[in-house]
Amino acid sequence: MIKSHLRLYTFLLILFPGLFFISCKKNEQQELPDSAYIYNPIPYLLEIPTGFPDMTIPVDNQLTEEGITLGRKLFHDPILSANNSQSCASCHLQDFSFADSNSFSIGIDGIEGSRNAMALINVGWLRHFNWDGSAKTLEEQAFEPVVNPVEMHNSWHQAVVSLKNDTVYRRMFFEAFGTLDFDSTLVVKAIAQFERTLISSNSKWDSYLRGEISLTQAESRGFEIFFTEKGDCFHCHSTILFTDNDFHNNGLDAAFADSGLFKVTADPNDLGRFRTPTLRNAAFTAPYMHDGRFQTLEEVIDFYSEGLQYSETIDPLMKNVNDGGVQLTEEEKFYLLTFLKTLSDFSFIQNSAYVPTD
Repeated sequence: MIKSHLRLYTFLLILFPGLFFISCKKNEQQELPDSAYIYNPIPYLLEIPTGFPDMTIPVDNQLTEEGITLGRKLFHDPILSANNSQSCASCHLQDFSFADSNSFSIGIDGIEGSRNAMALINVGWLRHFNWDGSAKTLEEQAFEPVVNPVEMHNSWHQAVVSLKNDTVYRRMFFEAFGTLDFDSTLVVKAIAQFERTLISSNSKWDSYLRGEISLTQAESRGFEIFFTEKGDCFHCHSTILFTDNDFHNNGLDAAFADSGLFKVTADPNDLGRFRTPTLRNAAFTAPYMHDGRFQTLEEVIDFYSEGLQYSETIDPLMKNVNDGGVQLTEEEKFYLLTFLKTLSDFSFIQNSAYVPTD
């Protein structure tokens, strides 16, 4: 009888070897039980570029390898939207320096938003978020799109249920935060961790500052125009970040369809004031302004040269408003444009570290 069974077993191995391979493969692919998950997060050492200020990381959301990996996956996953069709990356595309090439982004129901999606670049150094500063932290900002009826049009309850029903996410949340009972707070913390790694510091301008290259004559002339009263750009787009992270009425309109910071503060002095965007990677982030009205950098330069409009809350820095702007010649406009293009960091928009690996 034993010999008979051995012969049968040998026969099956010869005749159906694939059956045993498939069985073993299936066992290898089975998800580990929740009890087998390990919480031992690895601290992530954020490399601050030369010349940049220190980045303030929230005490309750320190960067870890696991948290960033989770945040990157969440950022690119449409699972957070009500119909699983849209992710954060749908409106913040890496090719455009994590901005949107449309004037207004389209939500899951085909509804158009009312403001241009801001570029997510060096956001770990910012103190205000959104065009009107309605969020004060990256974590606070990340709460908004999921429940916004024009954007992902979901509820946080349903979004978290979807994540908890996913075995991969259960494991990743435990590895990042040590709990299976996660909620929206931990979701936005993970996304914010990833966003703090979106650092751009390798443009031609940065290479020039490091003494690695020289600027061309045209770029140098543009630099002079930018950083002097001739172009008058430097007052708002100052520091290594090329933004003062403040709010200004820059003379776009005489009356306001969008009241800007006023929506947050209800202070009449804030009518038409919007947060200053960074000019780093500006060549990638068209269209421009809060409503995406300008399609090219040339149009933006033309506006500041001769398109300013007076209103009662116009910023005092727009001191040439009575002349329509700084009145650049066509040659000066070319030089300024040439300098702005030195702020383009191609390695940033091609960085594979910002793309999920799974």
